[in-house]
Amino acid sequence: MTPPAFLTGEPLLWSAVLLGLAFGFLLHRGGVTDPDVIVRFFRLRDFTVVKVMVTALTVGGVGVLLLRETGLATLQIKELNLLAVCFGAGLFGIGMAVCGSCPGTGLAAAATGRLDAMAALAGMMAGGIAYALAFPWLAAEVIPVGAFGKVRLPDLLGLPEWACYLGLVAMTAGIFRLIARGERR
Repeated sequence: MTPPAFLTGEPLLWSAVLLGLAFGFLLHRGGVTDPDVIVRFFRLRDFTVVKVMVTALTVGGVGVLLLRETGLATLQIKELNLLAVCFGAGLFGIGMAVCGSCPGTGLAAAATGRLDAMAALAGMMAGGIAYALAFPWLAAEVIPVGAFGKVRLPDLLGLPEWACYLGLVAMTAGIFRLIARGERR
C-alpha cells in the first residue's frame, strides 16, 4: 500500500510538528504539566497521570497495530536489556518524583513558561549528556547483563499479536474501573 502524501517527505515532518504540538496541548489540558499532579500521583492521591499514560499507551499501541496491518509502518524491534531498563527506569522515576515532570510533561510545562519546568528541562539535558559520556562504560558493564535479544510479548506468550493488543485494551478498561472505584471511596 502506498502511504498518503502527508506521510512522506517534508509533509511528514510538518505532521510530526503538528502532532507534537497537539500532544503537548493535550498533556496541558489533561493537567499533567502541573508538578503537583505528578507529586500527588507518587503519593497515591491522584491517578490523572495513570489515566493519561494508559490511554496514550493503548491508543498508541492500537494505532501501531493498525499502521502495521495496513502496511503503512514496520516495527524496528529493540533488544531487551533488562538491567539497563531497570536502571534507566529507576533513574527516570527518581527524576520524575524530584522535579514533578517527565520529558513530555516537562517540555509541555516549559512551553507554558513555568520556570520549574525549564529547570527540569535543563536537568534532562544534563542527564542526556551524562548518559552519552557514560555510554562506553554502560555498554560494557550494564547493557549486556540480562540481555535477551530482540523479543516481543506475543512471541514470549505464544499468542497472536491481536490478542496482546486486545489484552492491552482490557487491561486499560480494568485500570480505569479500579481508579473509578477508588475515587468513589
